[in-house]
Amino acid sequence: MVQTIEKSLATFLEGDLGEVEEAIRKAAATEILPRFRQLAADEIVEKNGPHDLVTVADRLAEEQLTHALTALLPGSVVVGEEAVHADPSVLGALGGDAPVWIVDPVDGTRQFVHGDPGFATLVCLAHRGELLASWTYAPALDELAVARRGGGAVLNGVPLRSGSPEPGRELTVAISHYDFTTDEEKRVLATLLTDGVAPRPCGSAGLEYLAVARGTLDALAFSWENAWDHAAGLLLVAEASGASATVAGEPFRITGGNALPFSAARDEKTLGHILGLLASAG
Repeated sequence: MVQTIEKSLATFLEGDLGEVEEAIRKAAATEILPRFRQLAADEIVEKNGPHDLVTVADRLAEEQLTHALTALLPGSVVVGEEAVHADPSVLGALGGDAPVWIVDPVDGTRQFVHGDPGFATLVCLAHRGELLASWTYAPALDELAVARRGGGAVLNGVPLRSGSPEPGRELTVAISHYDFTTDEEKRVLATLLTDGVAPRPCGSAGLEYLAVARGTLDALAFSWENAWDHAAGLLLVAEASGASATVAGEPFRITGGNALPFSAARDEKTLGHILGLLASAG
C-alpha cells in the first residue's frame, strides 16, 4: 500500500500540476473574491480573540479545496487551518504515510476582513515532512507563485530569485505581529531593534515569504509554527535560492516541536545574522 502511494505521488509530481492551480483559482473565484469587501457582520467570527478571525470564505474555500485536491491525488489527505481548529487530531496526518495537502484558505484573514488586498491562499504538498510543491496565490493582486522541490520557483510564470541585500544597506525584516506574541516572544524579537536592521510587524505570512523570495524583503522572523502558515512559503524561499532555519540552527519541521523563533532570508549570510541576533536573547 505504501509503495502504491509513493508511486502515485511520484507520477503526480512528474506532471505539470496545472490542475492544482486551477483548483486554487476556482476556490478563490467562487468562495473568496465574491466576499471581498462584501462580508456581512454575521459572516465574521472570532476564534481565539479579537485579532484571530475566521470568515465564511475561509471555511467554504477550505471545504472546496479539500474535495478538489484529494480528488486530484487519490490517497492524499488535507491538513487545513479550519479543520485543525475544529479537530486538532487532524494535525497527526503531517507525520503519516499519506501525501498531505497543507492548506490555509485565507492567509491574512484580518486583512481580508478589513478590505486590504494583502491576503493569500496557501497550498503545499508534503510527504513524511518533506515539502514537495507549493502555491502562494494572492487573488486580489492576481499573483501566483509556484515552487517545486528541486525545480525552482516562479511568480506568474517568471522565475523568482531572492538575490542578496546590498552590502551596508539596512535590512528590512518582517516579524511576528505584536498582537499575536507573548511578552517573552516580544523580548526575543526585540533583539532585532539594532543598528542595521529595520523590523516591522508582518502581514499575511504567505505574502511575506513571497516578498523574501522576490527580493523585496530581506528576512522574516516568526515565533509560531502552524504548518499552514509556513509550509508553502518555506519551499518558495528555498527554491528562489533563499535560506531558512530555527534559532537552534536546525531546519524547520512542519510536524512541529521547533526551537523558536525561526527565520527565512534572501541568503545564508542574512539568515545567519538574523539568527545570531535572536540567539543573543539567551
